[in-house]
Amino acid sequence: MSRIVQAARAWIGTPYLHQASRRGAGCDCLGLIRGVWREVHGQEPAVVPPYTPDWSEPQGEERLWEAARRLLGPGQGRAGDLLLFRMRPGAVAKHLGILSATGDQPAFIHSMSGHGVIESPLSEPWAARVVARFDLEGAA
Repeated sequence: MSRIVQAARAWIGTPYLHQASRRGAGCDCLGLIRGVWREVHGQEPAVVPPYTPDWSEPQGEERLWEAARRLLGPGQGRAGDLLLFRMRPGAVAKHLGILSATGDQPAFIHSMSGHGVIESPLSEPWAARVVARFDLEGAA
């Protein structure tokens, strides 16, 4: 099993908490990625400045996409890949998850307000929102 997926599954049940990244205490979708990164790769590759829930929307800037592109290679289509989602057509892409299963029953792990960290099927509606995949496993 992927080291990334194994680490991410340990976060399931962590409550949603905006800007946090502590397993068991709270995290948002970026915080989940940051926490898993620390557990698997060590020190985070960049400092994340404070951000609001609507960050980069008013400017229409793809900040998360640009940061992922700068820090990670392209996804390999395997468990452990970082998924970047655009939640609404025309909106900036700013939801993240970790591909946890491929094949007939693809799934991903993510943190959402009202749910915390969960593993969800990568159903057609979710898959249609994926705009980019990055190699989180081979990073660092």
